[in-house]
Amino acid sequence: MSARFNMATINATAYKGMIGLEGALQNSFLTPIQKELIKIRASQINGCAFCLDMHTKDALKYGETSQRIFLLNAWRDSKELFTEEERVILMMAEEITLISQKGLTEETYQKAKELFNESQIADIIMAAVTINMWNRIAISTHLPVGN
Repeated sequence: MSARFNMATINATAYKGMIGLEGALQNSFLTPIQKELIKIRASQINGCAFCLDMHTKDALKYGETSQRIFLLNAWRDSKELFTEEERVILMMAEEITLISQKGLTEETYQKAKELFNESQIADIIMAAVTINMWNRIAISTHLPVGN
């Protein structure tokens, strides 16, 4: 499958806006590994090979373990590998990614409120929203793995 076109050059204004969102997340409370967990999990759900390739490599650079990456799609059955905060972050990422099913449920939101303040919850939501946008661009434009 060959790339269709380069979104950054075809629609530079919108692409720069997305880069702005990514930049805003650099100042979030989320650790680099937490951000990568969100990106990997959403990309698994969406089937985005380009983003999976990029973000698993990035996670490893930040010190994430291969075991946790390998088991991320089964994190609910691998609870001992993930902290309570990470499990709530992953629940949120999944529910936001699968927005048409239920969206961010009240149950998950209440769990998040026990661990995070509103600003932190907003950061988690924006991280999930942003990777979902990138997934949709990568899949729609056939971005090749490894670029």
